[in-house]
Amino acid sequence: MDIYKKYRISTLCLIGILLLSLCPATSLYAQEAASEVVEVSPITGEVENVIAETVDTPSTIGDLVNGLNTVWMLLAAMLVFFMQPGFALVEAGFTRVKSTANIMMKNLVDFMFGSLFYWFIGFGFMFGVGNFIGAPHFFELDFFDGDGLPAEGFLVFQTVFCATAATIVSGAMAERTKFSMYLVYTLFITAIIYPVSGHWTWGGGWLMNDAEGSWITEAFGTTFHDFAGSTIVHSVGGWIALVGAAILGPRIGKYGKDGKSRAIPGHNLTIAALGVFILWFGWFGFNPGSQLAAASAEDQWMIAHCFLTTNLAACAGGFSALVLSWIRYGKPSLSFSLNGVLAGLVGITAGCDLVSGGGAVCIGIICGVLMIFSVDFIDKVLKIDDPVGASSVHGVCGFMGTILVGLFATEEGLFYGGGWGLLGAQVLGAVVIGCWAAGMGFIIFKTIDSIFGLRVPARIEEEGLDIYEHGESAYN
Repeated sequence: MDIYKKYRISTLCLIGILLLSLCPATSLYAQEAASEVVEVSPITGEVENVIAETVDTPSTIGDLVNGLNTVWMLLAAMLVFFMQPGFALVEAGFTRVKSTANIMMKNLVDFMFGSLFYWFIGFGFMFGVGNFIGAPHFFELDFFDGDGLPAEGFLVFQTVFCATAATIVSGAMAERTKFSMYLVYTLFITAIIYPVSGHWTWGGGWLMNDAEGSWITEAFGTTFHDFAGSTIVHSVGGWIALVGAAILGPRIGKYGKDGKSRAIPGHNLTIAALGVFILWFGWFGFNPGSQLAAASAEDQWMIAHCFLTTNLAACAGGFSALVLSWIRYGKPSLSFSLNGVLAGLVGITAGCDLVSGGGAVCIGIICGVLMIFSVDFIDKVLKIDDPVGASSVHGVCGFMGTILVGLFATEEGLFYGGGWGLLGAQVLGAVVIGCWAAGMGFIIFKTIDSIFGLRVPARIEEEGLDIYEHGESAYN
């Protein structure tokens, strides 16, 4: 290395050391300069230092708290939205290849329709003032007081939950439903059925009215509890799905002349498994996100607790379904294990905030086992063709998970010495909301079927809905 190069490197190092040594002084001077403004007095002509006021910092700690809570709520909404492709993949994987594009289209459209109609009228029905149903506020959000949370953000958060209830119905009625009629009943689910029962609960209605002297507190000493929607979201969708599949009838070839059920395998368990993993991931927004706050130490503990109970129930549900399928059918079934995970997730959704880790495992095991028996009962006894098991996973396990809160809640649960009050409130809420969803679903499906026809012609069903309904195929 020549002398000039050595001199140049030494000079650069020296300059760097000088700059580093000046940084603290420069920073200090900048802070001082930011706090003072130099002005010249118009009277004396003397230089005066005037302390400048800080204008860009938040005015109160409350602004920071509301900002953090809003970001957490919207992040959770993003995770729940990501469940939409999870549902699409699960339904497509568990059904046949010839209707895959139709299933994808329905899962795309029910979110679009759900978002528009829930914003238009459903949000007002759910959170407006009223007893049986909230007052409608068409396109208007000013009526909603979010206690620091922006109404627009809360609307988005509730929209993704509403879309979940709607998309559950798609799987149970897959491969034989007219696409146009699917749009019609999705409208009713998102604009009326879900918002009304949601008003009874999350909207401050009679099932969750904890005011002194309210009917439910007088009857049970407590209110109905559904933290994230085992009943409000999942069983609503599950009972509508069961009624719709019953009215629609089974797929061609599902039952033989002897009346025995015949298995119709799905075309791709790989994408079904991917869909379950996506749903599992999205559930960490579904349950912990329902806390709607992340600023305080109590909020942070609750979020972490819901993460834990949600994951434990999912694992327990999947494992119990795996073991039971192995015992009953001689092989550990992937499809039953996948649905077992979903059953555990649905079951824990109501009480993820109230139960312990052990309680979450118990709920997951119960729902995983119950799901398998429910699938067999609906398929072989009721003769209702549900290709993906949506009515069992979401309807039956959502119903049972809600009731199990009355047993496993650590404060008011029966197994913890809390008495029968919470259990009674849970049974009442689950039954009433289930009857509402099933009854409204029956009216809507029967009306559509009698006027327009709910089912596609036999030729279209046999050759596949993709080409006839959409003019394209998912696989070319």
